[in-house]
Amino acid sequence: MLDACRAHRVLLATAESCTGGLIAAALTAIPGSSDVVERGFVTYSNAAKTELVGVPAALIAEHGAVSEPVARAMAEGAIAHSRADIAVSVTGVAGPGGGTATKPVGLVWLGLARRGHPAATEQRVFPGDRTAIREAVVARAFALIRAAL
Repeated sequence: MLDACRAHRVLLATAESCTGGLIAAALTAIPGSSDVVERGFVTYSNAAKTELVGVPAALIAEHGAVSEPVARAMAEGAIAHSRADIAVSVTGVAGPGGGTATKPVGLVWLGLARRGHPAATEQRVFPGDRTAIREAVVARAFALIRAAL
């Protein structure tokens, strides 16, 4: 994937909540990734979402941190607060606690924004324990980046 980003002269950014930086960590574990990975935002708390990538606090209050509007705002905010061409965002419930009837453990909203375009979002419910959910989110984020190229 990094080679494809290089070929398209694309810089990447991440805005991560439930993965806590795993997407950026997986990308930067690859030697030579510094010419593609522009920056990563770990926006685990609601305050971080607002302060680091500009998600309006009112949006979080109205929809909750794990929601389509927040995933969209996170991806668009990562673009706005970086030099990246593509940004991926994730917000979800990795468990084992924190799930509700409407937002169960495994529910994740992903966003992908390209500079100059509105973000696209998708909702997934991943099975498994906390580790399995977070690993599945990383894999799905990579797939979204590949598709955007």
